[in-house]
Amino acid sequence: MRFLRRNSDESATAAESPESGAELAEPLDKARTAAKGKATPKRREAQGRRNGPVPPPPRTQREAFKRMRGNKVSKEDRRAAATERRQRMMAGEDKYLLPRDRGPVKAYIRDLVDARRNLMGLFMPLAILVFVALLTPSLAVQRYATLATTFMLIAMVIEGLVLGRLVTKKVRAKFPTEPIKGLSIGWYSFIRASQLRRLRVPKPRVKPGEAIK
Repeated sequence: MRFLRRNSDESATAAESPESGAELAEPLDKARTAAKGKATPKRREAQGRRNGPVPPPPRTQREAFKRMRGNKVSKEDRRAAATERRQRMMAGEDKYLLPRDRGPVKAYIRDLVDARRNLMGLFMPLAILVFVALLTPSLAVQRYATLATTFMLIAMVIEGLVLGRLVTKKVRAKFPTEPIKGLSIGWYSFIRASQLRRLRVPKPRVKPGEAIK
């Protein structure tokens, strides 16, 4: 009799539990619905809140055209802006130069190098000449080209060392308060002098042989 009574009690409790679960779930659902309070904003409304207030519509056709031009830049405008930046960089304006070329010290170094006639300016033509000589089937041409190239490279290295010491000395005398590193100045001078004059960036602003103070 005790086992039957226990089973009957458990079945009664199980029968009452769904009602209690439903009673508990109903307040939870109501609480969740009440916490939301309002409908989910649409995507257009959310974007408008992030971007700020919507500007008023244009009053004239000219104003609409200006607003459209301000929001979208054409290819011609981008090309013109790039051309202008290139021209100002070639002219030596400090704002448009690369970080390695900025500053009065680097400008003075470029003037010192551009005012000299350097043998290192033949480095690129010499490299092309060696490449062409190696393509020829004649061993004599290759031998003489290699020999001439070796002597030219030795002369260029010696000239680069002399140029670096000379430029460093003048830069330290011109800018006594600036931190001058001889190795950095010498390397910058060598790279500038080894380029063809017409290919140097920015363009030389002094003539060959001009005195630089």
